[in-house]
Amino acid sequence: MVDATALTAVRIAQGRLVHALRDKGASPWQLRHLGVCSSTEMVLTQWLHQQPWLARQPRAVLAQHQRFAHGQYGRFWMAPPGGVWMSAALPWPNGEPSTGLFGLTVALALAEQLERYGVSAAIKWPNDLIVGSRKLAGVLPKLVFRGHQVRLARIGVGLNVRNPVPQGGIALRELLPPGRCRLRLWQLNALLALERASALAADPQRVVTAAEQRLWSTSVADPVSGEYWAVRGIGLDGQLLLGQGTRTTSWTRWGDSAGRNL
Repeated sequence: MVDATALTAVRIAQGRLVHALRDKGASPWQLRHLGVCSSTEMVLTQWLHQQPWLARQPRAVLAQHQRFAHGQYGRFWMAPPGGVWMSAALPWPNGEPSTGLFGLTVALALAEQLERYGVSAAIKWPNDLIVGSRKLAGVLPKLVFRGHQVRLARIGVGLNVRNPVPQGGIALRELLPPGRCRLRLWQLNALLALERASALAADPQRVVTAAEQRLWSTSVADPVSGEYWAVRGIGLDGQLLLGQGTRTTSWTRWGDSAGRNL
């Protein structure tokens, strides 16, 4: 049985977030704000199936707590109360899009929002934001194509705010005073970051240059061979460009979704 008081609190939170977005001049988002769910990704998929995507309004599902959240490679992601747990669908410029660059664009926009509050977060390619060596946030991107055109962009966002974190993680409550790490404020900032990312996508070179300036490391180890490669930059498709003397290579992490997988 659903707790009526908890349901009312969730609806109030959703209404306040809608008003805050409107006050910021943001797009008219369609929001679903949940107390607890198995996965915001699953809820968003069901929503897109039940209500076909018309590319008119971005949508987002936010949850206070996810029971079965996941990150890249399906790894379990802790999502207890106190953090921003969100899955969104939004229109995305066509051009020559790639999922890798899409994810980096969102990571960059979220980093910019954090910097406005004095939090300097590095981008750990391809999808994490870290402070020092500790993970603050992660994004999970997917572009859905119809033919050669982007039908919609989907993005999962997890941001530690006031929630307990596992070893190797960090939350904003450790970095900001209490008044600046309110959950609704960072739900709003995450949605505004998605708005910003959509605008940034029109200038891929700008995204690449800004992301390169925020990269977490100048070298990386090959997970198979253990060899170290110097990071030489980011490609316009989001690839990580690497070199070792006269040898060069690149890493690509994300694939694109062709067709009906929403």
